[in-house]
Amino acid sequence: MASSSPDTPCSCDCFVSVPPASAIPAVIFAKNSDRPRDEVQEVVFIPAGTHTPGSRLQCTYIEVEQVWKTHAVILSRPSWLWGAEMGANEHGVCIGNEAVWTKEPVGEGEALLGMDLLRLALERSGTAQEAVHVIAGLLERYGQGGSCREDPVPFCYHNTFLLADRTEAWVLETAGRLWAAQRIQGGARNISNQLSIGADISAEHPELRSHAKAQGWWTGQGPFNFAEVFSLAQQPVRMEAAKARFRAGCELLQQQQGSITAEGMMGILRNRESGICMDSGGFRTTASMVSVLPQDPTKPCVHFLTATPDPSRSVFKPFIFEVGVAQAPQVLSPTFGAQDPVRILPRFQTRVDRRHLLYRGHQAALELMEDKQETAEKQIRQKQQSLEQEGLEVLRGLLTGDQTLPPQGLGSLFQAFVEKEHQAYA
Repeated sequence: MASSSPDTPCSCDCFVSVPPASAIPAVIFAKNSDRPRDEVQEVVFIPAGTHTPGSRLQCTYIEVEQVWKTHAVILSRPSWLWGAEMGANEHGVCIGNEAVWTKEPVGEGEALLGMDLLRLALERSGTAQEAVHVIAGLLERYGQGGSCREDPVPFCYHNTFLLADRTEAWVLETAGRLWAAQRIQGGARNISNQLSIGADISAEHPELRSHAKAQGWWTGQGPFNFAEVFSLAQQPVRMEAAKARFRAGCELLQQQQGSITAEGMMGILRNRESGICMDSGGFRTTASMVSVLPQDPTKPCVHFLTATPDPSRSVFKPFIFEVGVAQAPQVLSPTFGAQDPVRILPRFQTRVDRRHLLYRGHQAALELMEDKQETAEKQIRQKQQSLEQEGLEVLRGLLTGDQTLPPQGLGSLFQAFVEKEHQAYA
């Protein structure tokens, strides 16, 4: 059975604020993706599409049956795989996933990665609740499994998900093909690499309780607490460490209850003291995302993505699904086709350079900052902060109705901000 070692990259943090916790009438979603420190995340736009009935779709390791229609999505993903760590679709559905280990064994057989499940749900769902059912159905049919890092030593885990749309959020936690889900219709919630759903279960796998009873994990008497029943008695080291991050995340959300904003969420993702902004043990926060999903359907959802590591020294750049939206080439990694180490069996025997242009520029800027060149560091930070504030002004203008950019201007917004950031580093 694949398990985690003390240096295994397996930490992430997801947050959501649903009114009245938000300062504005909007659901606010956020995630830090913590991965191997040298792994590159790209930001990929996939347009909506129609597909031939009965056609097959190649995911990271296995094929699944394609559906006839898929929604447009924006994804932040490790550039070697098909799925994504976090993303959103044109209908305002956002999803982030996290690693988890439970009493259900984690096998090394290749199936759907949690990141594949995330992308499939975004492409196939119009609401967060529908995304829960899409993932549940895919789990039942195909299962989850396969190595989740670009390394010849397999590293496998099961997944939890935070899903949000304009009106509500859901937490979905899995153990093999089994699952439990909790609906959040108000307040703030976070998840951090551990089971967190107790007895407040809104939906579940039909065999969840009978399986737990058959395994001797639950007597069948009294309340059924999913986290207590399915959590390991002895947690992997990183899952134990995640408990402190989870508590810190709860406290940071609680401090802002009723006044949570996009900037507030960005601040939480940049919090180093709690470990939420991660840089430890061979892994770090490799990309971040904050989404504002207005309850008013006439206002556009705005998704802020970094496409670079360390949110405390990155720029959250706005993306909007509008006329003229297209792929920003500076945040797209090179491709290697059939020669990609993920495609050659046995997998991951060699490494390739997956850095995209913005990653390279940001990497050079970080090196200047880490060399303690104070003048350069100050100039870079000022440019980053100015650019991010410009994006937040766009958000404020859209929410208040003062923003006058034409739809095609909104569609090209992310591209324009990526170009400005790249020029700042040049």
